[in-house]
Amino acid sequence: MTSLETARWAAKALCERKGTEIRLIKISDISSIADYFVIATGSSTTHVKSLADNVEYRLDNEGISVSHIEGYRSDSWILLDYVDVVVHVFSEEARDYYDLERLWQDGEAQDITDIEEMPLNQLFPSQTEQAER
Repeated sequence: MTSLETARWAAKALCERKGTEIRLIKISDISSIADYFVIATGSSTTHVKSLADNVEYRLDNEGISVSHIEGYRSDSWILLDYVDVVVHVFSEEARDYYDLERLWQDGEAQDITDIEEMPLNQLFPSQTEQAER
């Protein structure tokens, strides 16, 4: 599994729970921190946690375990570290304040317009197998 596939799966998990302003930024050419950042916004504390939970659930079911989680007890920013992919889930206020897109503007924005319409079984094959059983 490539880091791009992992990042796209995370983006789909965020779409599935109605995350907004989802962005996928390739940073591998400008940093050794990770290959990709996935950034999304939730409308409330509960929504932010729900988005992060769904990413963790979906990726875990595909055999991709989170390496580290930061901020789960906070009410504004949860970070899920998958080593090559870092997922940032923000409240609206925190996203405006930290403005990661500006900080990482030298990264390459990836087109993910196809993800929202893509059927789950194309991105989460193990979920389809479980449903068929």
